[in-house]
Amino acid sequence: MIVVRPAETDADLEAWIRVRRAVIPTESAGTVEEHRARASKERLLLLAELDGELAGSGLADRSDLAGRFGVAPRVLPDFRRRGVGWALLRELVAHAHGFGVAQASAEVVDDGSRSFAERFGFRESDRQVEQVKTLGDEQPAELPSGIEVVTVAERPALLEEAHPLACEGYADFATVAPVTVSLEDWLRDEATLPGGSFVALAGDEVVGYSGLVAHDNPGTAEDGLTVVRRDWRRRGLALALKRLELHWAAQNGVREVVTWTQRGNEGMRRLNELLGYEYRDVSLTMCAPLPLPLDSDRS
Repeated sequence: MIVVRPAETDADLEAWIRVRRAVIPTESAGTVEEHRARASKERLLLLAELDGELAGSGLADRSDLAGRFGVAPRVLPDFRRRGVGWALLRELVAHAHGFGVAQASAEVVDDGSRSFAERFGFRESDRQVEQVKTLGDEQPAELPSGIEVVTVAERPALLEEAHPLACEGYADFATVAPVTVSLEDWLRDEATLPGGSFVALAGDEVVGYSGLVAHDNPGTAEDGLTVVRRDWRRRGLALALKRLELHWAAQNGVREVVTWTQRGNEGMRRLNELLGYEYRDVSLTMCAPLPLPLDSDRS
């Protein structure tokens, strides 16, 4: 028998994290404390059990892309093709549909997950590539004339001051719907390695930002947003900020930096290539109109 229930206690959240790490070992799964901090009426975490054994987990939450809810049913390998994914997806999309959104979206990284999503009407709308930098003797960069760089560790208030610039950068993303990241989410999720997160100033004005984010895997960090104000682009500022970030990471025990770059952002991909990043995984963003035809296929 399949039982799907909310993940509420600390033990539930620890089980949810175990599933996430088992299914996607190269990505961060968060901590119990981090999931508590993200709790909201829109966010739903689920656990699935099959005959009393932990079999999978689920996540539904409002997407950064306007008009969508993200859904993520995840099933442990030994429990696949037994209806667990369908049971999770049913609860996740019912939750999303209750908030009046028109579409559900999901991220898939393997053929099996793609086939499962396509059975319920999901179709590819975007794709991202993962680029990975193995750190060596990373050198600091020379800054463009007129620029001062300060870390978020040195001046924490600069992270909030950088949010309007971040919104300008998100507006330039080549996505099928506008990307919106609230100030609350920005302050919580960006620059979690503040010593390796840099703000570029021209006088008192924020003109550039490049952040570094903690990762679950030892020796790994993740690139946050890198953005330069439009009138300061094509002067080498983004490259300099990224070099400073990599130099700090190498000096502070990080062996690998990972980043995801969406389709249409070839400029950032080329910049990463110049810095020695190599390609690893591809993630497809798949979308479907709500409600889904869930009664047609329970496998």
